[in-house]
Amino acid sequence: MTIPDAYKPVISKLEGLAERHRQLEAEMNDPAVAEKPARMTELAKEHGKLSRQLVKHREFQAAQKTLEETQQLAAGTDKEMAELAASELADLQATRDAILEAIVSEFLSADEMAVESMILEIRAGTGGDEAGIFAGDLAEMYRRYCENNRWKWEVLDFSPGDAGGFREFVASIKGSGAYRALAFEGGGHRVQRVPVTETQGRIHTSAATVAVLPEADESAIVINPADVREDVSRSGGPGGQGVNKIESAVQLTHLPTNIVVRMREERSQHKNREKAWRLLRSRVFEHFDSKRRAERSATRKEMIGSGDRSARIRTYNFPQNRCTDHRINENFPLERIIAGDLQPIVNALQAYDRQEQLAALIAK
Repeated sequence: MTIPDAYKPVISKLEGLAERHRQLEAEMNDPAVAEKPARMTELAKEHGKLSRQLVKHREFQAAQKTLEETQQLAAGTDKEMAELAASELADLQATRDAILEAIVSEFLSADEMAVESMILEIRAGTGGDEAGIFAGDLAEMYRRYCENNRWKWEVLDFSPGDAGGFREFVASIKGSGAYRALAFEGGGHRVQRVPVTETQGRIHTSAATVAVLPEADESAIVINPADVREDVSRSGGPGGQGVNKIESAVQLTHLPTNIVVRMREERSQHKNREKAWRLLRSRVFEHFDSKRRAERSATRKEMIGSGDRSARIRTYNFPQNRCTDHRINENFPLERIIAGDLQPIVNALQAYDRQEQLAALIAK
């Protein structure tokens, strides 16, 4: 039985990866290459990644071969054998199709699943104090979701709001599947409710913006220290008077891109510097990763947007207990979502993304 048209582009891509896998093995077996440790390490890393990606592809090839051989027997002249083969076709096709589904899911999410650590940034937008409170609610929502999935949640930096919440909040999240789950959270988030600061019971609309960045390690991008200006100052953040007596806050400016990172969460200047470099690497990596920006629409610039109420991907409507994701035009129970049960939205967005990627592959 033939492969459904929707799956053919993925199989074609995997066949290309299989060819690349063979090329890597040939190069790794070359004695001249074996004398170059750096090159061997690079080849081994790519070879290992492709080997994992091609496990299901080999299962598919075996299942497809068995299905084709059984089809031939079912069409043969031996009546008894043909009947036996025909009775097995449905199960064999179901097995083949299940492997195809797994291949498509793994292939389309390979880039996201390869990300082991990510940076989550939340900023208050329009709405005054209520926007800061809402940014705090979003931070708590994501923290609970990460806790439910046993992902590591590390606060890198934050700037408290005047009435609670945050003007700005930055966290690192580590865990298998974390980036895949949260990759679609980037954009404008809007809230409609009666703020705690409202004395007349009126419903207000406020906004916050979220950005989701893969956390780039030192091997992913090399930043010349000469291109970075470092400034230190007194923290001025939480922690009491002791924080302010020493210059613990660190600000890094990447001169070629003018990207600025400020870290003041820790009392230790050393720890703040380390965290600042982690964040700077991720922002610079995203800035220069033009291929990913071209292939994926959720760039950091688009995620951050203007912070305006109208630039939104999702609305949290408290009076109606409804959370609406505007990209898929679906509603979800607000109480569950804001409490950290994001899985229904995550599942819906991943299904939508899968359909869009398949359509794009077929169109090529």
